[in-house]
Amino acid sequence: MFRHALPYRPLYFLSALGAGGLMVSVFMYFMFLVPHPDTPMPTFSHLADVFSHGSILSGVLVSIAIVAIVLLAVLHFILLAVNLRAHFKFRRTDDFQKLLSSNGEVTLMAIPLTLAMTINVLFVGGAIGVPGLWNHVETLFPFSLAGFAAVGIYALAVFGRYLTRIMSSTEFNSEDTNHFSQILPSFTFSMVAVGFAAPAAMSHNITISALGMIGAFLFASASVIWAMINLPVSMGTILRKGMATEAGPTLWIGIPILTLLGITFVRVGSGLGHNFLGGVNLSPPLTLVVLGLFIAAQVLMGLLGWSIMHRQRYFSDYVFGEKKSIATYGLACPGVAFFVLSMFFIDWGLVRTGVLVKYTAPHITLIILAGIVQVITIALILKLNNRLYRGSAEKQA
Repeated sequence: MFRHALPYRPLYFLSALGAGGLMVSVFMYFMFLVPHPDTPMPTFSHLADVFSHGSILSGVLVSIAIVAIVLLAVLHFILLAVNLRAHFKFRRTDDFQKLLSSNGEVTLMAIPLTLAMTINVLFVGGAIGVPGLWNHVETLFPFSLAGFAAVGIYALAVFGRYLTRIMSSTEFNSEDTNHFSQILPSFTFSMVAVGFAAPAAMSHNITISALGMIGAFLFASASVIWAMINLPVSMGTILRKGMATEAGPTLWIGIPILTLLGITFVRVGSGLGHNFLGGVNLSPPLTLVVLGLFIAAQVLMGLLGWSIMHRQRYFSDYVFGEKKSIATYGLACPGVAFFVLSMFFIDWGLVRTGVLVKYTAPHITLIILAGIVQVITIALILKLNNRLYRGSAEKQA
């Protein structure tokens, strides 16, 4: 069922990333709509309370969300396994050696990016799927840190090899930068950063919390620095040569990066509050400003990217037309990211500042509007999987 319809390349890992991201995005409904006053995130017991004491409607909605989470998690692991197997075979080919001597080597960063998402999927799935697991969460946090540390080291090794090669030779093709593919490492680093920030926020062990913050600071800094280095390079080439049509989805790569950095900010702030500032909560007005700025930037990136891709007929050719490109999976990450940050902004930025009252019509309306983006993204992932995984291998468009 899941045969690669195009010659395998590391960007195929974005399919597993998209499924995992969507699974976490569905969990956001539980995170911000299901009461969980005794824990920082909803667990199995909180969902059980909905079925025991909630209305029929709430039980139905939770059931639908659980089914979606299970299906998307299964899809994530299937696609992860398929691509890990394909990648190990790919490493023994001449095409892999050619990749290592080209600008395309940067696409290997999609692998640690996806593995970091896998840890998030396991964490969320364990919290809501295993009864009583949260009672042992402090024991599990060191393993979470170790997992993200391993992925982070792997990411740094892949990135370090690439950076060392292009800076110590003349192999980097500066003309092949009329897109934002080179910012992929920033995406990976921000994913690792937000992973480290989870135990930083939720652990009550000061040592675990501090280690999580240190990891978050390290990889968030790497993400921002690399993006700042590459933005002028890519923009300069784009202004001279025009945007590379097939790489259109990279116009939106900043959207998931902003989401991950925004959540990292919230998590680190929460950890500082309950572990180092005597229970002082993160300032709601500050959160409103920071997340509001990030949402505004995402909207601007989204509109600009859509305008350029629409003008270049990207959607009509690569989404609805006959052309196929693995890079099209890059369209899914921004949809997931925008929905997730919107949920954080609605709750942390608007509800906690008193702008909105929870569960009122305006509050639910905003969530529904954000949910439309999520539904479109789910449909996109299913469509792309059908196009890029089924059928005989053929040449890439």
